[in-house]
Amino acid sequence: MLDERKTAILGAVVQEYIATAQPVGSSHIADAPGVAVSSATVRNEMAVLEQEGYLVQPHTSAGRIPTDKGYRFFVDHLTQPGVLDASTTAQVGSFFSAAHGRLEELLHRTSTLVSQMTTYPSVVLGPKYDEARVRSVQLVGLSDTSATLVVVLGNGVVESQILEFDEVVSEARLAAAVAQLSGAMVGATVSSVTEIAPSGDEITDRVGSAALDALRAVSTDDHVYLGGTAAVASAFDAVEIVRTVLEALEQQFVVVSLIRDILDRGMSVAIGGEHGVEPLAACSVVVAPVLVDGEHLGSVGVLGPTRMNYPQALATVDVVSDRLGRHLGEN
Repeated sequence: MLDERKTAILGAVVQEYIATAQPVGSSHIADAPGVAVSSATVRNEMAVLEQEGYLVQPHTSAGRIPTDKGYRFFVDHLTQPGVLDASTTAQVGSFFSAAHGRLEELLHRTSTLVSQMTTYPSVVLGPKYDEARVRSVQLVGLSDTSATLVVVLGNGVVESQILEFDEVVSEARLAAAVAQLSGAMVGATVSSVTEIAPSGDEITDRVGSAALDALRAVSTDDHVYLGGTAAVASAFDAVEIVRTVLEALEQQFVVVSLIRDILDRGMSVAIGGEHGVEPLAACSVVVAPVLVDGEHLGSVGVLGPTRMNYPQALATVDVVSDRLGRHLGEN
């Protein structure tokens, strides 16, 4: 455990490096709030912090920069969590007050909002369809051999799929299939419905089974919304890191596994190698769950360099995830 002076010096180094991205020398820290000691004393303390693994000196003549261990200590000992200013908080409130329409569009726009607020790439995970309850099912004929399946789920998702049939299907049979599907699915979760009761008409039964298979196939997909991927270029200094991060973000299963693992471990911040995803070792992730009536329905997170502005990122994901959860609960 670091004493009060070392804690103050380490905090000042982290904040200075976050702001400038330049190695920090003792002269910049001596007059920082909570430090107020001579440059010589700061140099000695910084040398100790380096020996204990909280700081590193990239070049012999340069100042020092925080290590992942240093960032972790800083995050765990924030004396005051970040607070969004009044105008930004009002912006978030106005965004959700004006939000209408399909959930997918809302989550996509939320990811853009978070990225704009933090200047980092953002990730929003939507609720899993298979655990949502079905509100209504409709089949809308497009031609004699095709129809659109429209399913409204209790979590606000509206899912639609085009169905193609090998035979002519009349409007009457579509209506019969809707009745068949509604009887089996309305009020139940998608994952709990494995079959539908026979209607007595083979064509109607084939239509109903095709609709159920199509919905169950879609319901197992992860729903990931990335915002501000273009911000990767400005967030990281090295071109190779930018390329690696973009490649990782393109693999949705990596992003989903990363976010869920962090939350499963009871963490809100994973710094550098802590999250265990080697291609993203130069990144930190800040994430918050989206809760509706105590149920975890999604997540809001940002991904940035290890020198990210942690207080601001934590405040942003907390406020946005809270407002998103309230919006889903109200609607």
